Amino acid sequence: QVQLVESGGGLVQAGGSLRLSCAASGRTFSRYDMGWFRQAPGKEREFVASISWSGGTTRYADSVKGRFTISRDNAKNTVYLQMNSLKPEDTANYYCAAGRTVISTSNPNNYNYWGQGTQVTVSS
Repeated sequence: QVQLVESGGGLVQAGGSLRLSCAASGRTFSRYDMGWFRQAPGKEREFVASISWSGGTTRYADSVKGRFTISRDNAKNTVYLQMNSLKPEDTANYYCAAGRTVISTSNPNNYNYWGQGTQVTVSS
């Protein structure tokens, strides 16, 4: 069982930066692939970024590539999402998710555990 708690969201102007954190409970965090997803009002949940259990493999949605960076610290049971050059279209509720041996990291159905989300609002 893994419990996830996101933090770091807030209101920022376009062009600004935020760093999201996702703290995980449990001793097996290092065995899980992790992902960040987001959902805007009236839209489906969409993939943002993922990182393998070792941190050796990362993937990004085209819309955030070059602006967002996912990382993890297994000693602290935490995964991060550094978001730079934010745009109004990045406004959404951001969720972290954990899954074991996730083959298709962009598919939310492949993740077993989800956090409650943290709101990111980017003003123009």
